[in-house]
Amino acid sequence: MRLVSIATFIAIALAAPRAHADGVDFIAEAKALSVVGACAEGTTDKVAPKVYEAHCKRIRAVVEDYNKRWRAPAREFFAAHVPAGLPRKVVYPFAGGDLATALAIYPDADEITTISLEPAGDPRTLSTLKPKEIQSALGVVTKELSSFYRANYSVTMNMIGAMRGAKLPTQLIFGLSALVVNGYEPDSLRYFEVKDDGSLKYLEQADIDAGAKAESAGARNSFFSNIELVFHKTGTARKQVYRHIMANLNDAHLKKYPGTLAHLEAKGTVAGMTKAASYLLTFGEFSTMRKYIIDHVAWMVSDTTGLAPKYGTPAGFEYETYGSFTTSNMPAGKDVSPAYAKLFAAQPKRKLPFRFGYPDGTFRNGHLIVMTKPKAK
Repeated sequence: MRLVSIATFIAIALAAPRAHADGVDFIAEAKALSVVGACAEGTTDKVAPKVYEAHCKRIRAVVEDYNKRWRAPAREFFAAHVPAGLPRKVVYPFAGGDLATALAIYPDADEITTISLEPAGDPRTLSTLKPKEIQSALGVVTKELSSFYRANYSVTMNMIGAMRGAKLPTQLIFGLSALVVNGYEPDSLRYFEVKDDGSLKYLEQADIDAGAKAESAGARNSFFSNIELVFHKTGTARKQVYRHIMANLNDAHLKKYPGTLAHLEAKGTVAGMTKAASYLLTFGEFSTMRKYIIDHVAWMVSDTTGLAPKYGTPAGFEYETYGSFTTSNMPAGKDVSPAYAKLFAAQPKRKLPFRFGYPDGTFRNGHLIVMTKPKAK
């Protein structure tokens, strides 16, 4: 990859209008953030060399360990277990900033959609923050990105705190890091609103001028909440799409803001995944999202925070277990733990060479569940 400085990216961004029929394209900002935050190849004169080098030294070391310990065995496992002929659209609820795992499971997906409480964030801040502000904001990125690659999931409350009020767009940087780690490059970055009918309205310059004037970082990040990141595998021309939607998926919010559900339903049958989702899909107030999964998912991989057997089995899903599970690692899973423990005990012991989401209550055993509708086999 040719090394280009961030100053060049910003100069290009300021020199020519990038608004078009489908909204303003922030690809220059995305590439700059990919270098600074995700440690892609390139150079920067925006961040003090010692600060940048310390950040990327730590991130690259964590990523190297992640590639050996998690990504390599996970890619081998999923290459052998993800069936051919699945829908090429993927939906990942309660995802936090986790595009990385989705790409490990579904590297050839046409479209990946993640939904969580975190905003993508304001992409423009790198060119406006003072050096000390960048140092502080980059420290947050270092901490949270390192934590994610070590554990392969993020703590929800930590993510909310690190992303809602962050001075750098931390969630977006997580997505860009996923591209770097998995060998992809960004092609365009646009922001959008989800209309009540599920269609997307991409932000034009007039929208940005009117809506992004808030003084607080939290308010600006909230405005820049949803992204569409088009990317390609390095060395290929095929375009793939990643969308992140900031939304609360409980029943009350999906009723009040129907666009998210309408958008997901319009995709038709999809492949699915979730992990480390705090057992929210077992709660009474998430019945709408459970029904969406039952009605639209053909094949899904999860830990025990996915669709519990008491909901999936009557709907015709079959479950296949990997690893070991005794009980949940948190009180929120106590109601479904006995059924899962029984399911694991009843099936052949299948090895799992990596942790997927939460460990069980012993904090030693990793586990994974594949859920399939027979017609999707």
